[in-house]
Amino acid sequence: MSLSTQPLTPEIVSQEGNAMVLSMGPQHPSTHGVLQIMLEIEGETIVKAEPEIGYLHTGIEKNMENLFWSHGQTNAERMDYLAPSSNALCYALAVEKLLGITDQIPERAQHIRVLQGELTRIASHCVWLGTHAIDIGAISVFFYCFDLRENILDLQEAAGGARMHPNYIRIGGLNGDLPDGYLDKLDALIAKFPGRMRDLRGLLQANPIFQDRTIDVGVITAQQAIEWGVTGPALRGSGIAYDVRKAYPYSGYDRYQFDVPTRTDGDAYARFLVRLDEMEESLRIISQVRKDLNTPGPVAIDDPKVFPVPKETIALSMEALIHHFKIVSEGFRVPPGDVYSPIEGPRGEVAFYIVSNGENRPYRARLRPPSLYNLQCLKGMAPGNLIADLVVMIGSLDPVFGEVDR
Repeated sequence: MSLSTQPLTPEIVSQEGNAMVLSMGPQHPSTHGVLQIMLEIEGETIVKAEPEIGYLHTGIEKNMENLFWSHGQTNAERMDYLAPSSNALCYALAVEKLLGITDQIPERAQHIRVLQGELTRIASHCVWLGTHAIDIGAISVFFYCFDLRENILDLQEAAGGARMHPNYIRIGGLNGDLPDGYLDKLDALIAKFPGRMRDLRGLLQANPIFQDRTIDVGVITAQQAIEWGVTGPALRGSGIAYDVRKAYPYSGYDRYQFDVPTRTDGDAYARFLVRLDEMEESLRIISQVRKDLNTPGPVAIDDPKVFPVPKETIALSMEALIHHFKIVSEGFRVPPGDVYSPIEGPRGEVAFYIVSNGENRPYRARLRPPSLYNLQCLKGMAPGNLIADLVVMIGSLDPVFGEVDR
């Protein structure tokens, strides 16, 4: 008799024949400490898997509704703490649509936003690949990945002043231009990247142990991926070439040449290959952006009612001082309306749905978290696999629980 019709609760540890229900997590290190999965197993084969989330719930979205529009970006970055600039860009684009200033963002600011988005994508994939490899037992990959990520975080710190949450992308543009010496560091990263990718592919792509642990593990068909609402590399690993950067270009992505990597096998190995290919496509975009960064220009709109005036003008103009005081103490008001604004984040389609009632704070702010949608398909992909492969399946989805739980 199967136990699959019974509710799976943490208190149940029962056995009938070869069927057993047990709890994996939330303390299990391979679930990143904040995911619990209630499993029904027969022998070592998974019959049913139910993810239990909420251990990292912070109420970020509700907090955003009590902050000025400009302050909300601080919270947005902390949902996906491995891709803060992606979430910041998504939030800024949504508010800019409500303000009606999308077409006023300076061209140089657009270039740098794309640069930050693609650097963030590579850095996030480095964390995924390094930790995913450790889950399977390949330790050296972790050091190669985090060395590359350190170079990107150095660039992030140079531009925004912080390594994790720079708050560099702002509503209306950027918090300042790129500093002196930034482009030299960027050039060094561009030169280093191809050799590092060869190292990573050499360590894992044809590795028989890695292939045995990932090929035909956690298969998601194209139809299942669509039904579960999967996006990003997990969707493209099942053969669906959907990428927001191509489908609904933003920030000038339509000016750049890049491909959307796909695989058709839909297993953990296919998702691994898609992300490796994506990292190389991101560098391809970065190399194109680099050519545009030699041309100076403004990096924010010239509207003191939305974007703070330069600090050096405050002491020279009473009008500038008034504008600065009002935007700091009261924020700015956004016309009534609602907007759904998506971007392509490292884990898939990130989108903010924001409602304004004309006040200086959002009336409602909600995130479409790709990690949540991708994680739920674990219910469909886990049954039939070995319990030892569950950590491989979780890692292949690359969930970040800051945005799952919010």
